[in-house]
Amino acid sequence: MNVVEDTRRGEVTVRDLSKSFALNGQRLPVLRNLQLDIRGGEALAIVGPSGCGKTTLLRILAGLDRPDTGEVLIDGHPVRGVGTERAVIFQEPRLLPWLTVLGNVSFGLTVRGLTQAEAETRARHYIRLVGLGDFEAAYPRQLSGGMAQRVGIARALTVQPEILLLDEPLGALYAMTKLTMQEELTRIWREEKVTMVLVTHDLEEAIYLSDWVLVLPKAKGALPRLIEIDLPRPRDRSESRFVAMRKRLMAEFGLH
Repeated sequence: MNVVEDTRRGEVTVRDLSKSFALNGQRLPVLRNLQLDIRGGEALAIVGPSGCGKTTLLRILAGLDRPDTGEVLIDGHPVRGVGTERAVIFQEPRLLPWLTVLGNVSFGLTVRGLTQAEAETRARHYIRLVGLGDFEAAYPRQLSGGMAQRVGIARALTVQPEILLLDEPLGALYAMTKLTMQEELTRIWREEKVTMVLVTHDLEEAIYLSDWVLVLPKAKGALPRLIEIDLPRPRDRSESRFVAMRKRLMAEFGLH
């Protein structure tokens, strides 16, 4: 993959990674001898049919699950559980209902030992970054779905990770809100200069957000495919090359 700076952190290396689960007394393989390199500062989208291992791979990258064989390296160091260089954003932001937006975003920092004042100063920066500067005193029940997901993104960014891992973060949002959030994610990724790995079922979202798309197959024996999204940014969904790329990805799934 191409890279903006050779010295940028957030490089992910996956070598010979396999993972299976027990089902009815048998082992069901979902990932087989996967090889993957993500350069620091790049955006990768992971797509594929249900059950192909998308979320499993993301959880292994996050250190929440362990592979059966193989390894994951972050900046050349093996992953051994969770780490502050990685932050995970799920489909549901899981905000604490008794805390305000400011309280939710700063909470993890106070747990890590920052003073309340330090935590709130940093939290306010990221609340403004996601466009919620006027809502820091609001409670989760007062937020729309898109606003709640922005709070989740701000909370993840406060730990200043090298890598953002996103599991269907926009899947529960209405169509127009989803488009707006895709634009916001692109802006945040560019401004924060983080590596971004995104699991999505939305092929258009994958093209809009990523530099590369990893297509995970479900068919036994089929190989993953890595497709470069060589389109200029900002991206226009109606532009001919974008439409052609969408057709190419659809063809990967036998769609027309």
